[in-house]
Amino acid sequence: MAKRGKRYQEASKLVDRQKLYSPSEAIALVKKCASAKFDETVEVAFKLGVDPRHADQQVRGTVVLPHGTGRDVRVLVFAKGEKAEEARNAGADYVGDEDLAEKIQGGWTDFDVAIATPDMMGVVGKLGRILGPRGLMPNPRTGTVTVDIAKAVEESKAGKVEYRVNKEAGMHVPIGKVSFTEEQLYENFAALMDAVVKARPAAAKGAFIRKVHLASTMGPGIRLNAQEAAAVK
Repeated sequence: MAKRGKRYQEASKLVDRQKLYSPSEAIALVKKCASAKFDETVEVAFKLGVDPRHADQQVRGTVVLPHGTGRDVRVLVFAKGEKAEEARNAGADYVGDEDLAEKIQGGWTDFDVAIATPDMMGVVGKLGRILGPRGLMPNPRTGTVTVDIAKAVEESKAGKVEYRVNKEAGMHVPIGKVSFTEEQLYENFAALMDAVVKARPAAAKGAFIRKVHLASTMGPGIRLNAQEAAAVK
């Protein structure tokens, strides 16, 4: 087991490993446990009651957090003509078509979200091996392949996050920074929980949300009461 630093060990003493915390208690505690010199990200970790090996038990979607994520999101858009101008007016950082594809093929990936109009997917499809592993590939299911470019750009800039179950039936989703107020983190948490609960596959059996933990980048994990977390509004 990796040796933990003094700050982590001190923060861990504040957490009762036997207790299942309420969302509000966990949020207050995660802020108290954060001691890094930078503004740590607060993340929610899930264990879901699904079998990701089956297509009908996949959990994936997006949600716009009411207070954003606390970071500047660099948005790239593949579009031409009027849609390219629409993307620029909406605040996209990079807009182009084949020129951007060539730049990415050369190894450039300094952006956080990629959006494309449907007619550009012939160009974008060739970038799957580069964008796919980085979670940057535009996808209709996450609203990043769309004709409504302005809305997609604005939502990404406003704090839209994607959640997606991994092969271990887990998910990790950021909900803000430790510099956020407790109210802001709570409202972002509530928005995420609402989206995840609604994304339950019909084929899922038994309890859907099995475990929920909250943690900052450098802090210890805090386990929540899963039923209480799922019922947050």
